[in-house]
Amino acid sequence: MAEFNLALVDWSRAQFALTALYHWIFVPLTLGLSFIVAFMHTIYYKTGDVKWKNMTKFWMKLFGINFAIGVATGIILEFEFGTNWSNYSWFVGDIFGAPLAIEGILAFFLESTFIAVMFFGWERVSKKFHMLSSWLVAIGSNLSALWILIANAWMQNPVGMKFNPNTARNEMVNFFEIALSPTAVHKFLHTVSQAYIIGALFVIAISAWFLLKKRHIDFAKKSILIATIFGLLSSVFVVWTGDGSANDVAQTQPMKLAAMEGLYNGETNADLVAIGIITGKDSNKKVIGIKIPGMLSWLSFRDVNAFVAGVNDIVNGNLEQGIIPTETRMEKGRIAIDALADYTVAKRTNDMELAAQKLSEFESNYEHFGYGYFNNKKDIVPNVPFTFYSFHIMAGLGFLFITLFIWLLLASLKNKLEKNKFLLKISVWSILFGYIASMLGWVVAEVGRQPWTIQDILPVQIATSNLSVGSVQATFFLFLGLFTILLIAEIKIMLTQIKAGPDEGGKNV
Repeated sequence: MAEFNLALVDWSRAQFALTALYHWIFVPLTLGLSFIVAFMHTIYYKTGDVKWKNMTKFWMKLFGINFAIGVATGIILEFEFGTNWSNYSWFVGDIFGAPLAIEGILAFFLESTFIAVMFFGWERVSKKFHMLSSWLVAIGSNLSALWILIANAWMQNPVGMKFNPNTARNEMVNFFEIALSPTAVHKFLHTVSQAYIIGALFVIAISAWFLLKKRHIDFAKKSILIATIFGLLSSVFVVWTGDGSANDVAQTQPMKLAAMEGLYNGETNADLVAIGIITGKDSNKKVIGIKIPGMLSWLSFRDVNAFVAGVNDIVNGNLEQGIIPTETRMEKGRIAIDALADYTVAKRTNDMELAAQKLSEFESNYEHFGYGYFNNKKDIVPNVPFTFYSFHIMAGLGFLFITLFIWLLLASLKNKLEKNKFLLKISVWSILFGYIASMLGWVVAEVGRQPWTIQDILPVQIATSNLSVGSVQATFFLFLGLFTILLIAEIKIMLTQIKAGPDEGGKNV
């Protein structure tokens, strides 16, 4: 097998992860805060109460700061597909590029057009059109996320395409199968709903700070009530969509599911780990802790007696359960790779009989194509402890957010928010834990599917560009410095605006 520059692969992955995680600091706040602003703007439109106008303008201002800086990191992220991952872009550009193009043409155009009306339309356009512009910005932002998440979902579960042996590229054959695949639907709903939680926690944290400082009391209490209701509904939706996502992962990425649950050896009536730690070494690894009997089997296949494959089953095979050993898949993958090369030569020499034979050989083994690039069967195993702990911390924080939202809602309805200093202090810090949970969600999604760029088809080691390690390292640290400066700038500008507080003057109009 060919040797790959693993340092180049690792630095390319590190650079993309750096860019993605920095970008994700801004994106969920944009998605969540845009709808909260639209809700407040609608209340102002209905009531004409200047208090709601001032609330809308304050949170809109913070939204605008975040939106502007988020765009800069997003543009760099998309460019990296061409600079650092050109082999990937060549191999699947006909498919992956389509949703990204739609995102740029349709969704980003929508939000960028109406964001000007939203910010500068006060007293310049009708109140109704101005209010609608806030909703169109929110919808546009979420549509932008939709198409990007469709592209990401396709990498996790490649459907709606066919490999063209004449061009050595995957080509789209069914756009709607890609856009409406269960993986895409679950990923979009789960991702945006947890982004709404970030938006809610952001509003709650700032408003709680105002209450602790005994400033803008009425403003803060109303903001907390709106954000709490929005956050609670979003949290319940996250649980529901998380169940759908787990069920989809069980069907399409069994290794990721095994890593998420620390399941090394498959089980029927498999238990779901509520709280646990991974113990043991090598083949004796297992999870000890608090488990819910049969729940993993039910979540995965809607059957408490279903068999859930473990890491060792997938690596070594389990013929009783119909799981092909990885070594067998590696052999078939090499057959597919060699057959494609022989087909290309036969076509070039006009040996059509041999070409037809090799094409048939290739197509019968194509589902194992990506495995042919591995030398060791254990290379298909992701970092199980990292995925396991990331998943369980994320899930644990998710249920804590539900508790926080319920607590805040009860305190708001009983008009006891100002008296509960402990709750307010927790609320101020809740945004930090919201971001931790959100980032860990992406760790689970992306680390859990390693070593694949495209599940079962394209490993990361052959997806990179032909670059020097030094150039990737240089741009890594360049981006690290640039993104850190942008983040510090955003935080500084945000804090300045927050300390200034909302403008509570004006007249009802």
